[in-house]
Amino acid sequence: MLKETRSPEPAAKPEEKAKEEEAPPDMDTLMGELESLIGLDNIKENVKSLINLVKVRKLRQESGLAVPPVSLHLVFMGNPGTGKTTVARILAGLYRAVGVLSKGHLVEVDRSGLVAGYVGQTALKTSEVIKKALGGILFIDEAYALTAKEGTSDFGQEAVETLLKAMEDNRDDFVVIVAGYPDLMEQFISSNPGLQSRFNRYYFFEDYTGEQLMEIFRGLCRKNDYALAPEAEEYAQEFFRDLYDHRGANFGNARDVRNFFENVIAVHANRISKMTSPTKEDLTLFSKEDLIAAESL
Repeated sequence: MLKETRSPEPAAKPEEKAKEEEAPPDMDTLMGELESLIGLDNIKENVKSLINLVKVRKLRQESGLAVPPVSLHLVFMGNPGTGKTTVARILAGLYRAVGVLSKGHLVEVDRSGLVAGYVGQTALKTSEVIKKALGGILFIDEAYALTAKEGTSDFGQEAVETLLKAMEDNRDDFVVIVAGYPDLMEQFISSNPGLQSRFNRYYFFEDYTGEQLMEIFRGLCRKNDYALAPEAEEYAQEFFRDLYDHRGANFGNARDVRNFFENVIAVHANRISKMTSPTKEDLTLFSKEDLIAAESL
């Protein structure tokens, strides 16, 4: 008689095992990451105060003291490229570190990720995104686009109502951050009493100054093993001061710096490719002419 044998249980995948064993992010490491960001002094203080509030609330709760309800959902107001997504990602980790969120991940979407084109589909689409974000932060960029369009054929309001219900039903393990231009964000929040009651913390991200833009550019150079010739350094400082002083409605802050950096890399590569035997210094050093040429791209 053949003996019946059982198939062995499938082994956990390495990534699943790593995820299960992953320790909560270290508070000091996350705070250090926050402090290392260029500028954003007011945002850093806001985040520290918020985390202190959460810590003390937890201590009061453990001591059997009353803990008044506090909304941890946030409104991030500021122009593009001011660090809103980066801060949101750090905050997700901090919320996990203090026990507010179980996972501490960030799910980033805009209107297109929440709204569908047919009746009834938007609620389903939004619910799927919310499901992915449970235990973490749902970051909605340009959130005002959800209510910007009028007419019966627009389903942005359906996404808002679905979101509000999820915020109520999952208040212990789900945080939402809505972000965008200051004026439009204020209009968005005031358009719905439900939004007003859940979002009462506003963080304003200021534009980077010329000096801060230059610091961001230097950081990109260091991170990618590039350096600036002395005359290139002087030119870059003047370039970013001028960029800030004459900034318009489409000013992209750090985004503009990254775009300029990529253009400089392209110009530098074209110049170096013409050399027969470029040295290590040639491969790493940006010239003033590289920056001037990149400015016109």
